[in-house]
Amino acid sequence: MKVAVVRETYPGERRVALVPAVVPSLTKAGWQVILETGAGDAAGFPDDAYQEKEVEIVADRRAAFEQADVVLQVRTLGTNSEAGRADLELLRPGQVVIGCCDPLGNPQAVKELADQKTTLFAMEMIPRITRAQSMDVLSSMATIAGYKAVLEAANHLPKLFPMLMTAAGTLVASKVLVIGAGVAGLQAIASSRRLGAVVQAYDVRAAVKEQIESLGAKFVELKLDTGDAEDKGGYAKQLSDEQVKMQQAQLADVIAECDVCITTAAIPGRPSPLLVTADAVERMRPGSVIVDLAAERGGNCELSQADQTVIEHGVTILAPTNLPSEVPQHASQMYAKNLATFLLLMTKEGQLDIDLKDEVLRDTLAAKDGQVQNQRLRDMLELGPLVQPDAVPPDDHLAEG
Repeated sequence: MKVAVVRETYPGERRVALVPAVVPSLTKAGWQVILETGAGDAAGFPDDAYQEKEVEIVADRRAAFEQADVVLQVRTLGTNSEAGRADLELLRPGQVVIGCCDPLGNPQAVKELADQKTTLFAMEMIPRITRAQSMDVLSSMATIAGYKAVLEAANHLPKLFPMLMTAAGTLVASKVLVIGAGVAGLQAIASSRRLGAVVQAYDVRAAVKEQIESLGAKFVELKLDTGDAEDKGGYAKQLSDEQVKMQQAQLADVIAECDVCITTAAIPGRPSPLLVTADAVERMRPGSVIVDLAAERGGNCELSQADQTVIEHGVTILAPTNLPSEVPQHASQMYAKNLATFLLLMTKEGQLDIDLKDEVLRDTLAAKDGQVQNQRLRDMLELGPLVQPDAVPPDDHLAEG
């Protein structure tokens, strides 16, 4: 069996789907690894490092696809809509593709890959269960994004984060507010604290209060009756229009007193909730910084522009959509471990074995045998129920880190 790692073609993407350190675990299980030349260069992994692990280097992308039973990518067509389209003609029926494809945001891309009779596993759909944590790419990349967001904020803030007592006087610690206490938010809290900031954090889910406080941050409690604001997947439920207005108004009071606001709130498959209004930005002190990690789906800040730096009322608003690519070596290391663990799950006695009785494989499967497999995606595409005799029906549970 052969697994290919190809060069990422999305503009600015520096990660690679497999790093040399994880190759031995695959070769031991019976996989022969093929690498498109230069695929790891941008992440700091030259071809020589792969050759030391007995990886076959091929100069031609087409040759990599032709030889491979499985293709590993960071970005498949769904997350690489323009350049990724060139790979469609390289795919053959039954070939397995594993990577990120934004299934909820771009279900049509899943349909296009299904039309090619590609077997597609969308890594964003890894179920949120204990057994699947080692394969959860969203959590891995959110960890990187939360850390990097703090560094971006510190770099743009005209103040230092820590309190310093010097002969020239005392410098007061910066105040940081983190909105959203998922993986990215918790990492942002921890990183801000390590830099010496005074940190507050808000999440509509009261259940995360203990996690926030365990990291040394203050939990912001709003006068907002949300009831059970958490869904079965652990994500925040959508609030009513009246609740949203109350939330925005009360958050504006907190934001006005902060030097940095890092927003991470997202709801899978829906636009990012608007939490920081233009009025709230206007109330911030000049020189303050907002880092909006939800910009890819519209942003938590009303004034965010994806992948742009905006300055309004003296406030710098950053809206990066691919921070993990800015730390490509460690991001690739984490991503590769997730993918290798997932691939080994479907490897039995040296052969590829896609057992749909396994909920991790079943929930992550997006396309197979010419059909979109996940019922939630089928509903979004108006395809109707999946009829597949002698197969376990796919679960519609989708997860995000």
